[in-house]
Amino acid sequence: MDENGNEEIQGTKVSQNEASVTEDFEAIEAQLKEEKKARAALEESLPARDARIAELESQLSEAKAEVVSRAKELEASAAELATTKEARDQAVAKYLEMVKASNPTIPEDIISGETIEEIDQSIVKGKTIVEAVRAAMESEAAATKVPAGAPTRGGISLEGMSPREKIAYGIQQKGGI
Repeated sequence: MDENGNEEIQGTKVSQNEASVTEDFEAIEAQLKEEKKARAALEESLPARDARIAELESQLSEAKAEVVSRAKELEASAAELATTKEARDQAVAKYLEMVKASNPTIPEDIISGETIEEIDQSIVKGKTIVEAVRAAMESEAAATKVPAGAPTRGGISLEGMSPREKIAYGIQQKGGI
């Protein structure tokens, strides 16, 4: 190195600044080559990426169309279900009226239900209640049964009659007034 800070390389004097510029230049060139390679790789992957994006957009469009289609089907099914429910409710109401009319021995309050099965169960329950009440009434009637026909005639008890009533009874028995 001389007094100016220059170095001598293979017989040539090069300043330190020039050496660092040369190193910087080589590093930049290497970095540029790497970036060019990366850019080339990215440019090569762009068509594949664009194709994938197009494919995903197509799938998204198909999915949206399917969602719209299923939403319309769902709305139609819901409307049909509402109509069917109304028809079922009307049929159950008519069945309930018919059952009440055809079972006059069962109180109307006992016959109820939201479905035909519930109504049928309430009829069975009502018949059970009616039979239990009927059996209780028959057993009560049998316990207080009065024999058929008029009771045998017997004399009137004179106990508890006043003397005047006894005299009137005696005269009547003898054929008097």
